[in-house]
Amino acid sequence: MRVLIVDDEPLARMRLAALLGECDDVEVVGSVGDGEAALAAIGELSPNVLLLDINMPGLDGTALARRLGARARPQVVFCTAYENHAIEAFELGAVDYLLKPVRLERLREALQRAARRLDAAPREPSGYLHGRLRGEQVRIALDEVILLQADEKYVTVQHTGGELLIEESLRQLEDTYPQQLVRLHRNCLVPHARLVGLKTLADGRTLARLAGTEQQPEVSRRNLPALRKLLRMG
Repeated sequence: MRVLIVDDEPLARMRLAALLGECDDVEVVGSVGDGEAALAAIGELSPNVLLLDINMPGLDGTALARRLGARARPQVVFCTAYENHAIEAFELGAVDYLLKPVRLERLREALQRAARRLDAAPREPSGYLHGRLRGEQVRIALDEVILLQADEKYVTVQHTGGELLIEESLRQLEDTYPQQLVRLHRNCLVPHARLVGLKTLADGRTLARLAGTEQQPEVSRRNLPALRKLLRMG
């Protein structure tokens, strides 16, 4: 089980990491201090479970869980000092709600619940993009794709392991994977799960913030309303 810790208090993160070290079959893949960093880490690290604080500056825990929404998301275990968010937490689909200081026995119980829910979740087949690399036919899972950019005859696929040229057009890819890919502008598509935010520049242009890369491709005005709606809906 791959666990990401999200808490704005460094000592709380350290304590949770120490407790997780005493749990079987658990790998701590990351530890971050705010919701925006968590969104980026989810796209890059693919955790199964979030240990998520609620009261954090900026994007708090419940807002983050709401942002994840209907995406293929990790199981959420809230870890908080406050009792009054429990109803909302479970309405957001949390697998458990732990009060600080978190006890090892309760943490193990929460992880067991998360494991059962993960085992029961349907396994959806991942899509693949096919292309050639140094004369060999290769395929890249959509989960590994960061962005797709059209350039004359080919489309360049930037993924977690490098780049790949494919012959399908952006329109063909968009029609094949309408629930997985979203258009930023006429020459660029990105997976829904990679889009973590939008940044407006002083000159009025808008850039997309993508998980797993520092690149911030420009968004066309035509596609901006759909992207804003996608982010609101999670």
